[in-house]
Amino acid sequence: MRLLSALLLCFALPLGALPAQAQDFLARLLDKPVPGGVAVVDLGTGAQRPAARYQGRPVLVAKTDGRRWIAVVGLPLTVKPGREQLELADGRTLAFQVDGRDYQEQHITLKNTEQVNPNPANLKRIERELAVQTTAYQQFSPRQPSNLLFDKPVSGPLSSPFGLRRFFNGEERNPHSGLDFAVPAGTPVKAPAAGRVILVGDYFFNGRTVFVDHGQGLISMFCHLSQIGVKVGDELARGAVLGKVGATGRATGPHLHWNVSLNDARVDPSIFIGAFKP
Repeated sequence: MRLLSALLLCFALPLGALPAQAQDFLARLLDKPVPGGVAVVDLGTGAQRPAARYQGRPVLVAKTDGRRWIAVVGLPLTVKPGREQLELADGRTLAFQVDGRDYQEQHITLKNTEQVNPNPANLKRIERELAVQTTAYQQFSPRQPSNLLFDKPVSGPLSSPFGLRRFFNGEERNPHSGLDFAVPAGTPVKAPAAGRVILVGDYFFNGRTVFVDHGQGLISMFCHLSQIGVKVGDELARGAVLGKVGATGRATGPHLHWNVSLNDARVDPSIFIGAFKP
């Protein structure tokens, strides 16, 4: 327990400043190669940072022990268990294994049926908003993430885990793509790691929303906010308040919904806060 506590304290440091023991622990902590999870792939040694792609998209590459490079790869919920490949810029491919994972169902009743079957005008709005948010998720900035083990954006119990198969008024919709925290309206929402605000909006489903780019395709999204306290372009330190919890958009009550996206794949945020449960 003392060793774990000491290693967790190290993660407040920049990645390159971590001792080798802590860096290796971090790689093991993140390596959850399941649909909606993260695969850590060893890229070998070298003076220059290698470039790698998965399913045509660039992936996050970090140095672990001062010599070795790893790719930290986001796996979409749609990926099937089996062998997957990482493509390197030098023409090589590296194979890795994806394991299976079962996700439970969640049934939600909404009084506002427009939030289940929107009218044509709202469908057009949803399409426009989806395009804007998809573009944000696809950004890949060269900045090195300040840390890969995140703080929780709020202190409170989880109310809905990642990956739930969701049914609204008996009709199946997209799986739950983040974590929900059951906390009161007005609770401050803090950046789990340093980053830059790349999108702010008020959307049909997500309500008031903030996107934060942590670097190299690692992006957080916070939605259903009651208030937003940042603007596009703001640089946020780890722990900076970006807004307050609310119930805007498609929400049955106050809570924070937090997404983490890695190489444009929505992945389980619990991996990044050390709370993953197979």
